[in-house]
Amino acid sequence: MNTVRWIEGMTMMGESASGHGVVMDGPEALGGKNLGIRPMEMLLLGMGGCTTVDVVSTLKKMRQEVVDCQVEISSWRAEEHPKIFTKIHLHFILKGNNLDDKKIAKAISLSADKYCSASIMLGKSAKISSDFSTCE
Repeated sequence: MNTVRWIEGMTMMGESASGHGVVMDGPEALGGKNLGIRPMEMLLLGMGGCTTVDVVSTLKKMRQEVVDCQVEISSWRAEEHPKIFTKIHLHFILKGNNLDDKKIAKAISLSADKYCSASIMLGKSAKISSDFSTCE
């Protein structure tokens, strides 16, 4: 079971079902102590982790020599409550040998449309876009 325990103020300790912990907190301007990641940032990082795993594993199945992959995530939120994500942009940066742009685009598309549960859930409320760049 996943659990979140309130510590004090806006500080919380989350523990995953797999036994890993994370500190979450709010900014000082809202009464937090800035001791940890914001809960909404956790959503974006979870999506980024989910889609990165999909993209790398799909490219490896396509026999692409990926040696590094990161995704930069930009987001925009509604100004009124609930301040949901309205737009999310993913920029994948891949490093490898002889990477094929068409295969990268296909792997990203498969993640967005079929495999990444987090992206698909967030896509119900936010417009999600992506692009990529490569380097040797």
